[in-house]
Amino acid sequence: MGAAAARASLLLVAVVFAAVAGASSAQLCEKYYDGTCPDVHRIVRRVLKGARQDDPRIFASLTRLHFHDCFVQGCDASILLDNSTSIVSEKFATPNNNSARGYPVVDAIKAALEEACPGVVSCADILAIAAKISVELSGGPRWRMPLGRRDGTTANLTGANNNLPSPRDNLTTLQQKFAAVGLDVTDLVALSGAHTFGRVQCQFVTDRLYNFSGTRRPDPTLDAGYRALLAKSCPRRGGNTSALNDLDPTTPDTFDKNYYANIEVNRGFLQSDQELLSTPGAPTAAIVNRFAISQKAFFKNFARSMVNMGNIQPLTGSQGEIRKSCRMVNGS
Repeated sequence: MGAAAARASLLLVAVVFAAVAGASSAQLCEKYYDGTCPDVHRIVRRVLKGARQDDPRIFASLTRLHFHDCFVQGCDASILLDNSTSIVSEKFATPNNNSARGYPVVDAIKAALEEACPGVVSCADILAIAAKISVELSGGPRWRMPLGRRDGTTANLTGANNNLPSPRDNLTTLQQKFAAVGLDVTDLVALSGAHTFGRVQCQFVTDRLYNFSGTRRPDPTLDAGYRALLAKSCPRRGGNTSALNDLDPTTPDTFDKNYYANIEVNRGFLQSDQELLSTPGAPTAAIVNRFAISQKAFFKNFARSMVNMGNIQPLTGSQGEIRKSCRMVNGS
């Protein structure tokens, strides 16, 4: 398939998806809980501030949970479901197993909300609100998140394995996965900016350090000085593949534009990060450059893209349920 045909195909997928998702997302409302659980944001914020005292990574982890939820059969909290007689949990999909985290904090938020307004706030909305407040408390933008999602009663392990963007995906694959859920290249670049905070395991960078694309050589787009620094933390032999590294070594716990500044000097940690700029003819390159220059532009687009992502196939109205426990469907 030629480049023009590929772009046309991506556009068609996005248009079709938007038409299907539009009806449900239109039912979401920023003031959804104003009459039924008016303190929802204050309660979530209180729990998150307490969790942060014990876990500096938690804000980034919760933001990622929302992302990993929405990319698999929509924003329905399916990622939170444990294994049961009727559920094969997404938690054990390759992108999530021993990687996605923050589930006990979601449980704590749910317990606090059930005490304040039982049976009202969905787990899907908890993920959306927790991601929003996590970004705000890390210095990032504020935005009004449409709410009213309901919780799904199924999980999709195959979808989690196939649909979630991988740290080793090339730009074409990343674009295809985003287009499949109705998101465009600006959404791709803006949401990738969430890698401005949090940690990542050595296992996701060792191939870039020592055997990129099977060449037995480092990724040529990786800055030599940064590569030497990472090699100390992630040695070729005898190292801990689960050892943690800052995604952004400059301001690791602050939500800012430094992610893009790092990419500009070939210091993107993940292959999928550097692909946004280093791929020849990349339609994402100009957006990376704009966000590296202007934090205001990044924040504005990130907020817009989080709303776009939160609108992926939500269950509304009488669809789904409001789970009593985020880990299991009601009646289990």
